[in-house]
Formats: sequence, structure tokens, C-alpha cells
Amino acid sequence: MTGNAARTVTIGDAAALRALVGAEPLVSDWLTVDQASVDRFAEATGDHQWIHVDPERARRESPFGGPVAHGFMTLSLIPALLGKTVLLEQRMGLNYGLNRVRFTSPVLVGSQLRARFAVIFVEDVDNAGAQVVWHVTLEQQGSERPACVAEFITRHYF
Repeated sequence: MTGNAARTVTIGDAAALRALVGAEPLVSDWLTVDQASVDRFAEATGDHQWIHVDPERARRESPFGGPVAHGFMTLSLIPALLGKTVLLEQRMGLNYGLNRVRFTSPVLVGSQLRARFAVIFVEDVDNAGAQVVWHVTLEQQGSERPACVAEFITRHYF
């Protein structure tokens, strides 16, 4: 997948978020998924399956030809990539949840990922907040298939 250079957008209010509905997706910089990060994620979650943490065995026995990142690790990169792509001048922001999530392609250790963030919907919520539904596509450099596609929901208080 190609196209769209990374750029950072600054958002200072709900109106600026609403202006992104239907606009071109915002694209993050590339991020390398390394073995040390996969190992730390395994330690934090207790998921030590060999396809993630045993590179030699994964090269020998895995259908992927090497170790792969946990699907939930890939998913957990979304907030950090959003934070580096959209600078929100807000009092507080939080992750509200996810709708549909699909892991559509394995992420081999050493791969580069980037995210495309498209605003689907913005609605007002209590205490002068705005809830945003983002369509997120995590792309893997050199692959036509995305690694993950999700609807990510955030709340922002300006």
C-alpha cells in the first residue's frame, strides 16, 4: 500500500474533529516491530506462544517463516500511532473501545507498520466531550493486505 505522506494535524476543538469526517485519512509515520517489543508484550500479557517469542522455532515450524507479533500487540499500537499523527489540544482524552476488529495479515518481526486514520463519525457526549469513531487501517510496508482493520472509538474533552 502506498500513497499519502505522513503528516501531523493539530486539533483544538470538536469542530476541528467534525471537519475530518469524510476527509482523506491521516497517515502516521512507519514504526518497526522488533523482537524486543514482542518479547515485552509477551511478558506483560503472559502470552508466550512460540510463534511470537522463539525466533528459531518460528523460522523452522511457523507457516509465516519467522516470529510474528501478537494480534493484540498490533492492535495496541493504534493509540500511540494516533497520538503521533493527531496532536489533540485537549484537557483529557481516553480510549472508549473498539467496534469491528480484524487481523487480516500476520506481522512478521522486523516489519514496518503505519496507520491510516479516517474519521467516520463525531458526536457530542456529556461534559462538553466529543466521541470519535475512527476507521483505522494498519498497513505493513511491502504488503498489499493490511495487517489490521478496526473501528477505534475515542473521547476527547477540550
